[in-house]
Amino acid sequence: MEQFMNAKTRYKPKVSSIALGRPKSSTSRRRAGFTLVELMIVVVILGLLATMVMPKIMNRPEQARRMKARIDIRNIESALALFKTDTGRYPTTSEGLEALVSDPGIKGYSSDAYLDKTPTDPWGNTYVYISPGTHNKDYDLESYGKDGEDGGTGDSADVESWSLED
Repeated sequence: MEQFMNAKTRYKPKVSSIALGRPKSSTSRRRAGFTLVELMIVVVILGLLATMVMPKIMNRPEQARRMKARIDIRNIESALALFKTDTGRYPTTSEGLEALVSDPGIKGYSSDAYLDKTPTDPWGNTYVYISPGTHNKDYDLESYGKDGEDGGTGDSADVESWSLED
């Protein structure tokens, strides 16, 4: 019992000065945060990284829009193929891509529709659909690109179903 008592009295838990409500010592307070010089160095490094990386990233949004237009055209082509399977023909130019969204009164049309909504290209314009097509026998499908006008080069070039890379 005596050994137990001695062990109990010898144990003193360490209580921090914060737990007792006392402020930290001045040496530990200095090490708690970053100095102004350290923060300025970090800001300068981030600035240098941004000036090197940003020009490379800025060209990517337009490239992503063009890729999305290609993917959209492929999806619309799949919906057109299903439409033809069910009805025996492609929508006419006057029916347009709207025929893939709501029933134009054609025999064999699927009541589930082929697309949820009339597709628009990544620039907010409607896709141009012509049936029968001039480049393809069945239909032509294209986005006029960034400028919204037929033709163009670079970022304003058209994205066309008949010239998509595989």
